Amino acid sequence: MRFVKTKKIARVGKIVQTLVKYGFTDVIDSTALGKLVATGKEPSEGSMASYSKWERIRMVVEELGPTFIKLAQLLSNRPDVLPAELITEFEKLQDKVPPFDVEVAKKMVEEELNKPLEEVFSYFDHQTLGSASIGQVHRARLKTGENVVVKVQRPNIINRVRTDLALLRDFVKMSENYFKRLGILNPLEVVETFREAIESELDYSNELGNMEQFRKIYRSYHSFYIPKPYSQYSTKKVLVIEFISGCKITDIPQLEAWGLVPEKVAENGIDVYLTQIFQTGIFHADPHPGNIIIRPNGVVVLIDFGMVGRLTQDHKVGFAGMLIGLAQQNAHAMATNIQKLAIGSEIVDLQLFQQDIQELIDYYFALPDEDSTISAFSGRFQQVIYKYKLSVPGSVFLILRALAILEGIGTVLHPNFQTLEFIKPYGTKLLAEQFSFKNIRTSAQTSFSQLLSLLYVFPTEARYILKQLRSGKIHINYDIQNPQLFLNKADSITNRLVLTLLICALMLSSSIVMTVNFGKKMPAPYGMPLVSLIGFGLATLLSMVLWRMVRKRKPKEEEL
Repeated sequence: MRFVKTKKIARVGKIVQTLVKYGFTDVIDSTALGKLVATGKEPSEGSMASYSKWERIRMVVEELGPTFIKLAQLLSNRPDVLPAELITEFEKLQDKVPPFDVEVAKKMVEEELNKPLEEVFSYFDHQTLGSASIGQVHRARLKTGENVVVKVQRPNIINRVRTDLALLRDFVKMSENYFKRLGILNPLEVVETFREAIESELDYSNELGNMEQFRKIYRSYHSFYIPKPYSQYSTKKVLVIEFISGCKITDIPQLEAWGLVPEKVAENGIDVYLTQIFQTGIFHADPHPGNIIIRPNGVVVLIDFGMVGRLTQDHKVGFAGMLIGLAQQNAHAMATNIQKLAIGSEIVDLQLFQQDIQELIDYYFALPDEDSTISAFSGRFQQVIYKYKLSVPGSVFLILRALAILEGIGTVLHPNFQTLEFIKPYGTKLLAEQFSFKNIRTSAQTSFSQLLSLLYVFPTEARYILKQLRSGKIHINYDIQNPQLFLNKADSITNRLVLTLLICALMLSSSIVMTVNFGKKMPAPYGMPLVSLIGFGLATLLSMVLWRMVRKRKPKEEEL
């Protein structure tokens, strides 16, 4: 037990040293971290004065390494969690990691496939095509002749990520109050969400499954292609995929050399994404230029399916309605659809919320044409989400990020590229389909099926409740919204009840004493035994106190 605690303190100590270096001694002093590690030497005066708090947080993340960088990149898509200033800084983070030795990569492939490399590949390139924190990619050729790329996971990366996650969880637990003061209300939940995301990315079989699902959905699309994954040569740590020859979508000279029109390529690219978002509801969530390849015949190819977003039918309709409301400058429609997206969120002042949405619309349409971008809208939209703490699905922010990236690509290829104009037909079609006879019939069938199911189980459930009620096993839990108000009121009622009982007791005992014949032993002023007189007097005084309490308390209760 002592060893485990020492190990945890050592891990947290690494974070503490980095925080001190970048001037965050207040984090340590105001949390439980200060009890574990001495803050040591303060940073030299003025060494960090030229940087904002948000810039210094980004610098801390960069120094702490790949796991923390990935967390920050994930959070840069969550304006409902982080302030806009911090999101801006996190968007600057680049996951730059040098490649590991090719011999190590080969050995890992052999161990995973349980075969010598020569039995599977006739060629394996020693140079990497790309390298990141989780793994790296090599070109190769299968013995059967197909050209492929091989994605190989970094050695021991799983243990390193889990160590970093344990460190991160410990740090957040000790600093939770500090994060809440920054406006991050649920830091532990953020860490748990990140854990699920990165553990999914550490298992290449998830990416393989995503690719196979996309290939099935889009098998009939001629302008859109997904490379073939080779499941027989893939494991959790190795992924073998068909190699696609082509060029980046932004390589205009090569596109023109092939006789392709860049404007048409941009339109095809945005068509591919809007089809994913508004029709199928499953979309590639990382469309940077390196992940979009154009073949000589103009076919759009997407690679790297490690990050995929999903939308339910309700979320698709809500998202489409929000963007159509923006295009129509209809604040009411836009606010209504944002509320549909933010399931479980409660907006106290709907009028103020709609007013903020109107200000967002006015801001967007007041911008010059070249500045009225999805990025500009997304920035202000994120501020509204953060202000009202709305629980909008993370996939919505992935879409906005993807559309912003595509918009940047579009402006390179297409001089008159307007993302919102491309979106309008897709959103309008989706909203129209919502009220089609087929959808209404499906909704009615679902509702009727649920009603029949309720009627079927109701007698059994009612019998069970009555049985529990007879046996005294039913308990009622109250959720008190204002516990202090409840306690104050209970205290006041208790005081009044006690006074009332005392008054009654004094009146009754004094009246009973009057029936006793004390003779000359007890003085009897006004023909009443002295004890009774004292009792009545005390009862009168207490009655006056009770009356004053009631009169004083009544207006406050009426205000409540």
